[in-house]
Amino acid sequence: MDLLNTLVDKGLRRELPSREEALAVLATSDDELLDVVAAAGKVRRQWFGRRVKLNYLVNLKSGLCPEDCSYCSQRLGSKAEILKYTWLKPDEASKAAAAGVAGGAKRVCLVASGRGPTDRDVDRVSETIGAIKEQNEGVEVCACLGLLSEGQAERLRGAGADAYNHNLNTSEGTYGDITTTHTYADRVDTVQKAHAAGLSACSGLIAGMGESDEDLVDVVYSLRELDPDSVPVNFLIPFEGTPLAKEWNLTPQRCLRILAMVRFVCPDVEVRIAGGREVHLRSMQPLALHLANSIFLGDYLTSEGQAGKADLDMITDAGFEVEGTDQVTLPEHRGGPCGSGAEAACGSGGGCGSHGEGGCGSHEDAAKSPVAEVPEARTDLVAVRRRGAGTDLAPNA
Repeated sequence: MDLLNTLVDKGLRRELPSREEALAVLATSDDELLDVVAAAGKVRRQWFGRRVKLNYLVNLKSGLCPEDCSYCSQRLGSKAEILKYTWLKPDEASKAAAAGVAGGAKRVCLVASGRGPTDRDVDRVSETIGAIKEQNEGVEVCACLGLLSEGQAERLRGAGADAYNHNLNTSEGTYGDITTTHTYADRVDTVQKAHAAGLSACSGLIAGMGESDEDLVDVVYSLRELDPDSVPVNFLIPFEGTPLAKEWNLTPQRCLRILAMVRFVCPDVEVRIAGGREVHLRSMQPLALHLANSIFLGDYLTSEGQAGKADLDMITDAGFEVEGTDQVTLPEHRGGPCGSGAEAACGSGGGCGSHGEGGCGSHEDAAKSPVAEVPEARTDLVAVRRRGAGTDLAPNA
């Protein structure tokens, strides 16, 4: 049985691939790319059908962060010309969230720059969560406020938060090269705090920071061990004015391989295409929907994204459908109902069958690294957000 047959069968059984198999996905050639997408697409459809969950970001507090994360336009010492403002009032945040919900978003993600929230910040965000839920029936709210102290996750849960996001971003072995003001272990601790408080844990990665294939596999395996319900996959946006401004390491093809690898390692979790999809996937974005079952609608924290209407058209044109608020995202064994839109039977048996003939060739052949081309720097696609939260202009949703 070839590599892709093996990976599909393991994905349908929720069985962890070997590290060698995960690395082999990243090493496949462009000639094999559509076979990789088709195989991972079978796993995606097994657990999530053709539904796409829409998420909407509200940047509650932008810029002026004391942390030195090299990838971030809001970092200490950043010269990126982004919006900078202090906390939005609850009614301002609720108004921004309503625009995303009106555009089809099922989850609103409330994000604030900083090392972590004070108790007063938690009170402020709790009030904002209440305002959003009062105005938008059925919406999910995810908070992303940095490192959590004892008891803060429980307070957010009590205020009505459904989820908490804190990304691992990169492998433990290379984390110190990216950030020095906190540790990889700090991030793991916050994800565990969210889990323990009964919040749905959301944790992902950033690709394109100069990491190796081994680093990518390491962080995805660490995420699988932490067992979040959702895994956002960000592609580095090389902002001018940040230390990683010259890191243009991604092609659309590599982005698709990374998403496929994440799907094979985390077959039954919400895989979200997050920041940077427009910059690096470009016209290949519709193919990525065969791998991920979730995207952000409209703009990001400090950068502008594809127009919300274009996002919706892309989903429809690619043959997918927007997930409704009456549909549960996750499959039954992760808290969702049987028959919630997946094309295959519930449970680990049955499903879409094996990949069939004509996959990627043998496992050994797939593990040979292709010759990498240096991607073109597309600085023209990096647009600083100048609308929505923190401005007088209408949001993109």
